Amino acid sequence: MAAETLAAGGAQVTVYDAMPSAGRKLLMAGRGGLNLTHSEPLPDFLARYREAMPHLATAVEAFPPDALRAWSAALGQPTFVGTSGRVFPKVFKASPLLRAWLRRLDAAGVAFAFRHRWIGWDEIGGLLFATPDGPRVVNADASVLALGGASWPRLGSDGTWTVTVAAKGIAVAPMRPANSGFAVAWSDVFRDRFEGQPLKGIALTIGPHTVRGEAVVTRTGIEGGAIYALSAELREAVLGIGQPTLTIALRPDLDAAALTTRLSGTRGKQSLANFLRKAAQLSPVGIGLMQEAAIASGRPLASFSPAELAQLINAIPVQLTGIAQIDRAISSAGGIVFSELDAHFMLRRLPGVFAAGEMLDWEAPTGGYLLQASFATGAAAGKGALRYVGIA
Repeated sequence: MAAETLAAGGAQVTVYDAMPSAGRKLLMAGRGGLNLTHSEPLPDFLARYREAMPHLATAVEAFPPDALRAWSAALGQPTFVGTSGRVFPKVFKASPLLRAWLRRLDAAGVAFAFRHRWIGWDEIGGLLFATPDGPRVVNADASVLALGGASWPRLGSDGTWTVTVAAKGIAVAPMRPANSGFAVAWSDVFRDRFEGQPLKGIALTIGPHTVRGEAVVTRTGIEGGAIYALSAELREAVLGIGQPTLTIALRPDLDAAALTTRLSGTRGKQSLANFLRKAAQLSPVGIGLMQEAAIASGRPLASFSPAELAQLINAIPVQLTGIAQIDRAISSAGGIVFSELDAHFMLRRLPGVFAAGEMLDWEAPTGGYLLQASFATGAAAGKGALRYVGIA
């Protein structure tokens, strides 16, 4: 996006990419349908960036969701709004969009140099690259760094740039997993039976924060949309407390009194699991979670009174034992702190060097916010570079 903005402004542009081809992380995002952005009102949209919102607002307002949708449509990929408000290309893929984009960049005169891994600067500020043919130095009037975070490193963004940038005295917040899963020490019985099972229509709570949505039991813990939405709070709780307790409500639309009434009927010859399934409309995995909690409490679930069962259904304690590895996280938090950048995304300590995207210190939940801010900051950095070289 920075390259497109620069080329449109009349600059001569080359994209140096460490990988053998362009847009690999975009293609990975396309495996989920390519959630480009979100349709909610802009003030609500901007609030998703939390403490980074004041630093991202100008860029996103200059290139808002409607502009991103128009940009996609101009590349022959019209979008639609899903039931959750998320915005996707109608073809539900990234590859047609990427191919059309690369054709347009080529027509605009943008050159690509692949297998060029940026490794820093030489003594006079030239860009140093490691290439299959050996080291290469490139001198440019301005440069835009868009080196990504540290998730999915096999796609090119491994976070190693943080050491190079920090060596220049630039403050870099540590990289941490974002929109990630969390580890839970499930019992062998629960893990073997329910691995991969979804928890639908639940509410998750950590401290004062509650999110409604879905989650998935994994062999090593729990992940999914609602977990990702609480990812920052859960991560900080793990880092601060060690093993915090996540509370799961299986029937958040029913209060304790209503559930107690439903569970006060005669069970007869039904197993407890069948009774809970019919009386409270619980899924097998939900009942399994209740069994896990009962075991941890030292009491068999069958000994719980109707009121105790009702209480447990909407307050199942799940102890988190760790954070999933950053290389499997959807995105990463951390990066260049915003105080190191001017209003045009230029590094104050390195005039003519701009930074954009996930290498900056911000995070956002899934839902289109990640790509939107990456596109918007790319465009903003491109405009800043044009201004710096005196074209804009």
